[in-house]
Amino acid sequence: MPPLEAWERVLVDEQMVSVGVHAFIPCTDCHGGSNVPDMDQAHDGMVVDPSAPPTNACGTCHLDIEASYENSLHATLAGYDTALYQRSIPENHPALEAIEDGHCNSCHATCGQCHISQPTSVGGGLLEGHQIVARPPMSRTCTACHGSRVKDEYTGGNEGYPADVHLTDGRMNCTDCHTGDEMHGEGVVGAHRYDGARDPLCESCHMDALSADSGVEQHTIHGQEVACEVCHSVPYKNCNSCHVARTADGTPYFETSDTWIDFRIGVNPVRTAERPWHFVLVRHVPVDPESFAFYGDNLLPNFNLRPTWLYATPHNTQAAAPQTEACENCHGNPSLFLTADAVNPAEREANASIIVDQPPGMDLVNEYRADHPEKP
Repeated sequence: MPPLEAWERVLVDEQMVSVGVHAFIPCTDCHGGSNVPDMDQAHDGMVVDPSAPPTNACGTCHLDIEASYENSLHATLAGYDTALYQRSIPENHPALEAIEDGHCNSCHATCGQCHISQPTSVGGGLLEGHQIVARPPMSRTCTACHGSRVKDEYTGGNEGYPADVHLTDGRMNCTDCHTGDEMHGEGVVGAHRYDGARDPLCESCHMDALSADSGVEQHTIHGQEVACEVCHSVPYKNCNSCHVARTADGTPYFETSDTWIDFRIGVNPVRTAERPWHFVLVRHVPVDPESFAFYGDNLLPNFNLRPTWLYATPHNTQAAAPQTEACENCHGNPSLFLTADAVNPAEREANASIIVDQPPGMDLVNEYRADHPEKP
């Protein structure tokens, strides 16, 4: 969507904020300042985002949501900490936390940056004249932040690859699958997004496809060995070699060396009862041994303790993808798998646990066909 005009970012619509339960709350109860005619005096001590820690005025009424949200991945840097601490050593953690403060914190949303305004990291600006929006608009909140990968995959922004069927056929918004409870972290305890219970679940809507009576032979054959995305996704974006630094005036920035579209099946690096599959899709993430070299030497001394190709759930689901058209499109086709040849030699040690040594061959298909001559 086009950028907002300056006045659109800040204009409070008197009519919009005069309705609803929040209309009975004076501006100064949340924002501070003073209810006086003089503009300078009125704004003295004003809190721009009262939903930001440590105050979080929203929690005054929404106690249950605040309690969980404070520990949600939208509010914390737990996902970054999990990845970076494993690659580093405790002595380097303070330096990494300082780097996160300068380069990562701005991407993590407060309550107001979803329900009242666009996130600060994408320019801010009120959504509906300061009216509280219960269901945030996808394009101005969700994909405003999750844009370079999720948005392009979901909307068909990757040239030559179709949009997600949930959008084209179902006209589904992010919140149709990702509920408020998930976004607020309610009932979720985890150090990264693939920790804990799997939510949302494909089978929540597609339970019939998993039953023995579904008539989908591929589902019966592959059982719990192959994640849904392996068969029902198309190629997606991968990133390489991110470096963070500051300009001469101290402004933080980052840059990646390149991005590319790829599709790779790897060994499941987070295989649990929740995610039991042997094969999953993996995506290259842009971390590099020298990602933080601007701030110090060797800040990631244990870089190889964590893969650079990670478990992925692309948002480009297709009812019929190339993998579903013929057994031969996967079996005997090593180009789809994360083999050693597909990994940068300098990163093979880090990815040893998810590299596929022997991609499934046509022998498995031929054996199945021999045992089931009634099948085509």
